[in-house]
Amino acid sequence: MKGNAGLLVPDLLARRAQEQPESPALVVAEVGTLTFGAWDRRSNAVARTLIDRGLASGRRVGLVFDERDWIDLAVAWCGVMRAGGVAVPLSARLAPAELRHALTDCSVSAVLHGPGIDPPHVGDWRGTPADLEQADDGPVRRDLEPGGLAQIIYTSGTTGKAKGVGATHANLAYGLSADPKRRSLLHSRHFLHAFPIGSNAGQTMLVNSLGARPAALTMPRFTPARFARLIESYKVGTVFVVPAMAIELLNARVHERHDLSSVRLLGSTAASLPPAVAAGMAKAFPKATIVNYYTSTEAAPAQTVMIVDPTRPASVGRPHSGGDLKIVGPDGRPAKTGETGEVWLRSPVGTRSYYRDRGLSETVFKDGWVRMGDVGYLDADGYLYLVDRESDVIKSGAHKVSTLQVEAALYEHPSVAEAAVVGVPHPVLGRVTAAAVVTRSPVSAADLRTFLMDRLARHELPSRLLFVPELPKNHLGKVVKSRLLDLLRPDAT
Repeated sequence: MKGNAGLLVPDLLARRAQEQPESPALVVAEVGTLTFGAWDRRSNAVARTLIDRGLASGRRVGLVFDERDWIDLAVAWCGVMRAGGVAVPLSARLAPAELRHALTDCSVSAVLHGPGIDPPHVGDWRGTPADLEQADDGPVRRDLEPGGLAQIIYTSGTTGKAKGVGATHANLAYGLSADPKRRSLLHSRHFLHAFPIGSNAGQTMLVNSLGARPAALTMPRFTPARFARLIESYKVGTVFVVPAMAIELLNARVHERHDLSSVRLLGSTAASLPPAVAAGMAKAFPKATIVNYYTSTEAAPAQTVMIVDPTRPASVGRPHSGGDLKIVGPDGRPAKTGETGEVWLRSPVGTRSYYRDRGLSETVFKDGWVRMGDVGYLDADGYLYLVDRESDVIKSGAHKVSTLQVEAALYEHPSVAEAAVVGVPHPVLGRVTAAAVVTRSPVSAADLRTFLMDRLARHELPSRLLFVPELPKNHLGKVVKSRLLDLLRPDAT
């Protein structure tokens, strides 16, 4: 295993606790701090109690916590893995039906939850980490194997019911190092994020708190002003966002009221940054390197990385950290340079899979490769450009329209705060583009169409422009296209 001599996530926690017992590992603003030593002891006690209560190796344990509960979530997460169980982290802010679906789908044996949370009655018993921490906190390490299942993350479910994606211990620990000289983000004392519990981005930050030099800093709920205040007060060196957060930060103009000069690295993940938004972030964070990370819950740790480059504003980069990338044409052969096809990423270790759904796994996961569900192409230097989600490409008459390209053009207008594009039915062309737009200053539909005529082909121009107060999003900030279609269909009022 690269960089950590076979140590898995619970082992890395034990190593950090031995070396830095009083150093902060995780800070939740206005809530508290978890040191490596306390994290290690508390998770050992949880693991011992889980074993005493009869948790069998390989059994799933639901972890239902609010974003104020990152500390308890971290303790429970490592505790479950040390007991030989499989952690299933979920945000308490999900709808009850979504929580019940996930907990039932993977047949959890028990549910650990935050104080004051009443999760669905699934499994044999429920309790808080505090209920389980009365046991001996001596080291526990039961049935931890690199190829064993460590956690199940449920995808965001923007197009249907969420699917459980299983990750092995080797997959989670890939790239982490027990060597202090090889830890990541050496320029920082804190790295900041506000990702939801139970998201792949959030779990990546939890893993980072063990493999990075700085302490992880997070907050109970994202707002642009609070996020900027944390950067200023903690002099944060590294910041991670999703594009929706980047857009909110720019729209709130927090850089005009707060000192953000401490930030040296700003990473965006979960979706590609529209070029206009990336350019705005570069101005708002003048001393930061802006980096776009492209991956998915299914593909991690495979990813492409792109240091935002004005000469390649729309690219999401090249493969990083041992992963690989290819574009597959319609006939299944590798696409030529510049030829559009399906984007595939290959994981360097421990490929993930859908939990239980072997049929779907065999479609998406092939020999270490993951079909990303995106359409894109490579330039002559191997840089990846995304055209669209495969399911979002609009077939309009004889043309195929990229919703990402139309959205990028909309974001170039100074009055557009947010935009999302879908295809709506048309009696002749099949489907045509329609856009929902959130504005930051007054603009008419006619003026916006005139602006777009210089940037888009005629068949790409939105047939309908709808001004809305906000876009429908899920808990990770991704636009839910099915709800957007309901707003934009021709017969909608």
